[in-house]
Amino acid sequence: MSDVNLKSGPFAYSSSRSSCSSSSSSSCSSSSPCYLISSLMSSASSNSPFENGVMLYMVYLSKEELQTFKQLLVDENPRPGSVQITWDQVKTARWGEVVHLLVEFFPGRLAWDVTHDIFAKMNQTELCLRVQMELNDILPNLEPEDPNPREMPVNLEEGESDKIQEYKLHIMDEYSMIRIVTTWFGTHVDFFYQDIERHERFLPCLFLPKRPQGRQPKTVVLQGVAGVGKTSLAKKVMLEWAENKFYPHKFWCAFYFHCTDMAQVDEQSFSELIAHKWPGARSLMSKIMSKPDQLLLLFDGFEEVTLTLTDRPADLSDDWSQKLPGSVLLTSLLSKKMLPEATLLITLRFTSWRKLKPFLKHPSFITLTGFSMMERAKYFRTYFRNKRDADEALSFVMGNTILFSMCQVPVVCWMVCSCLRQQMERGADLAQSYPNATAVFVQYLSSLFPTKPGRLPSNTHQKQLAGLCYLAAEGMWNMRWVFDTKDLEQAKLDKTAVATFLRVNIFQRVAGDRDRYAFAVISFQEFFAALLYVLCFPQRLRSFWVLDRVQIIRLITYPGRKKNYLAQMGLFLFGLLNETCASAAGKSFGCKLSLGNKKKLLKVAALSYECNPPTVHHGVPQLFYCLHEIQEEAFVSQILSDCQKAALIINKKKDMQVSAFCLKHCQRLRDLELTITLTITQVCSLHPDPLHSTECLHPSMLNEDLIQVLIENRYLRYLEIQVTEVRCEAMEFLCTALKSPRCYLQCLRLEDCSVTPKCWVDLARDLGSNKHLKTLMLRSSCLETFGAYCLSVAQLEKLVLENCDLTLLTCKSLTSSLKSNGMLTHLSLAENALKDEGAKQLCSALQHPACPLQRLVLRNCALTSDCCQDLASALDKNKNLRSLDLGFNSLKDDGVNLLFEALTKPKSGLQILELEKCLFTSVCCQTMASMLLHNQSLRYLDVSKNDIGHRGIVLLREAFQQRKWKEKVVL
Repeated sequence: MSDVNLKSGPFAYSSSRSSCSSSSSSSCSSSSPCYLISSLMSSASSNSPFENGVMLYMVYLSKEELQTFKQLLVDENPRPGSVQITWDQVKTARWGEVVHLLVEFFPGRLAWDVTHDIFAKMNQTELCLRVQMELNDILPNLEPEDPNPREMPVNLEEGESDKIQEYKLHIMDEYSMIRIVTTWFGTHVDFFYQDIERHERFLPCLFLPKRPQGRQPKTVVLQGVAGVGKTSLAKKVMLEWAENKFYPHKFWCAFYFHCTDMAQVDEQSFSELIAHKWPGARSLMSKIMSKPDQLLLLFDGFEEVTLTLTDRPADLSDDWSQKLPGSVLLTSLLSKKMLPEATLLITLRFTSWRKLKPFLKHPSFITLTGFSMMERAKYFRTYFRNKRDADEALSFVMGNTILFSMCQVPVVCWMVCSCLRQQMERGADLAQSYPNATAVFVQYLSSLFPTKPGRLPSNTHQKQLAGLCYLAAEGMWNMRWVFDTKDLEQAKLDKTAVATFLRVNIFQRVAGDRDRYAFAVISFQEFFAALLYVLCFPQRLRSFWVLDRVQIIRLITYPGRKKNYLAQMGLFLFGLLNETCASAAGKSFGCKLSLGNKKKLLKVAALSYECNPPTVHHGVPQLFYCLHEIQEEAFVSQILSDCQKAALIINKKKDMQVSAFCLKHCQRLRDLELTITLTITQVCSLHPDPLHSTECLHPSMLNEDLIQVLIENRYLRYLEIQVTEVRCEAMEFLCTALKSPRCYLQCLRLEDCSVTPKCWVDLARDLGSNKHLKTLMLRSSCLETFGAYCLSVAQLEKLVLENCDLTLLTCKSLTSSLKSNGMLTHLSLAENALKDEGAKQLCSALQHPACPLQRLVLRNCALTSDCCQDLASALDKNKNLRSLDLGFNSLKDDGVNLLFEALTKPKSGLQILELEKCLFTSVCCQTMASMLLHNQSLRYLDVSKNDIGHRGIVLLREAFQQRKWKEKVVL
């Protein structure tokens, strides 16, 4: 028998105020308060700058209101423990920086008191309440007020101020947007740069104070995959600092360090490192170091150095003037041994975290994810300009969710657009040109190679390609992203080859080093590493570079939810093994390819999957993504032919697409659990343009493909879907599938699913055609009169309709159905406000001699003692009922006494009675004790969370001691 459990975590809808403030524009532009609120709330997830942030309600202020707030803050008289705020400190401050300033200048609860007073002056009543609620919440953990007022920045003489300004002008020139843009592939005619708007909104909140102490993070890590804009954001911080826009109240000196700055010199002091960045700093060094709490230090490029951080505490130094080896200096700064009060901003790829983890003190993480779906759609529209072409290209890319997810990296988004444009201009069919995502990289990267006749001798070209692939693969297996002359020699790449790769932007020089190189985009290294294992090498004993079993396992067995740095290489390898893609790659690169590794992959992957089926903790396995990329059904079926058990977490659209593709090839699947976790950002209304609205992909995670996979599995017996929207189309498909004679489903559970009333009726109608379904469980859904339709399904044995807004009218319909349904033995109507009249209707059905019910659950149904006489009569006449749950109803002593009196009769058949929190006291315990002495059938009695007192406990204990039948009682 096969079980499927389809679950989902709560939806996280982004929300905004019901209307923008009067000072805002009527439309929700990207700078309007309601847009910012929507964006902030949707970003306040794990590893965002808003996670656990304090005073997030400040974002509700419009630009004009924020200016008013800042002016009132400047006018605020200093309080004990605080200092006067100046206009220069807040003039350019955005909302996140204002929060930081409040906590910085008004320690302890003073920040909230000042904010509350200013909101009161602004007549912001709702925000005053929010301030008070937050203060009450965090006050027990709030850091105590600092008895020493915050010191003001150091006073600089006129000449010294000029040197600071000179340094800022240098920064503005070095980190101007023009320079940031050209770090992308700015040499290409069709290339253009687009800001990542979400990252821009992160800037003023990078050092947002956090709950529960209201503490400002002193070490912030910007993490993400290569190419999503970490370095660009770090340089933007430097640029805004130089323009007095970034935390002007906090940082009077900021320095950006590429880690190669520390690797180039054998030994240097921190003061020498600063002087190298800013020659004018020598005369100001003592003043710079006198205010370490006002220093901002940015560290970038960890992946481009081979420095090994020292783990010997004795080697570290707190002396900023002491000459130290590069690794020791860097470790001393990162671990806060040196300048512990300074603020650090660090950029990292996920692959570098393990190396730095032991050294960072209480880091705050911010994950940069690159382009959002809306930004990808915007990029396509801007690139193609022609709306029809943009729609066609975007529709194709969104149809391949793996390719669409790759477009989160901005430069890859451009690369995909460029390739698609070329094919569309030729009138080519995109689906035939690109059987998978890998095919796009084949087209682009092969276009960079001098493969046309006359450019390079064939032998030279083959050697260059083989050497490049060897270099890439060695780097991937050993987590190396930077290569020196020794590595190039080992790969047999001469200066001519290196120059060629630099010219076409396959390589780039490492910052500040002419003899060390990296792939311009990490995806290029991943692609060429995979290509090595499909290249043909006629001179070798085996004509291809053989993958060993360990390497294959490293590529395919890491679970999808973990950060497996080899995941993309694995995708490219499977993509290149697609015969159509392989044929195109051979022609495009002008080389012979071999699919010799395909058999090895088939053998190892099938065995690995059989021995280690995915568990729910692991999400969607990496192997599923690889199999989706190869797009060869016979190959996929061979690998998954023996798959009998899997547990998957679906939290992205690509997870759903990949899972649906693979599961339909699991012909022997017996046990499947699917858990859906989804966060939805509703921003469609912000952009009426159809192309922009692609951000609002329909929130339904139950698509037709997956339903078909589940229903057509003849072993499937249990299907559970939770917390998701089921579209009408999907529900119609489900209904059709349930009517199919091939459907052997025995249990269907839908919890918190948004479905139209008509769809519910259609479902009930079609369930009647399924002769195998025995259990139907519906929870947290608005069913109206659907319950009666459910009971018309004659073969149902168990029906659960909990928290479904059922009414008295529903109960009347249920009553007539209960009398005619001869199979139903379990009915739960918990958490519906049936009230006493509804319960009485059900009792009339229970008294019918043909009623087959054995368990009835009326937990938390707003019942009182008024319905207990009818319940008692039903218990007296119905001998089939074995279990009754009346917990969390206000039955009180009078009502419970009536029930116990009915159960005192010797012919009662009830075995389980649950009366948790029914508000009765010791008054009814005498009747209860008498029932326990005379009732011979009761085996379980729950009277927990009722105030029966000591007297009641004594009475029950005495009854137990005299009773011959030992039932379980929960007090």
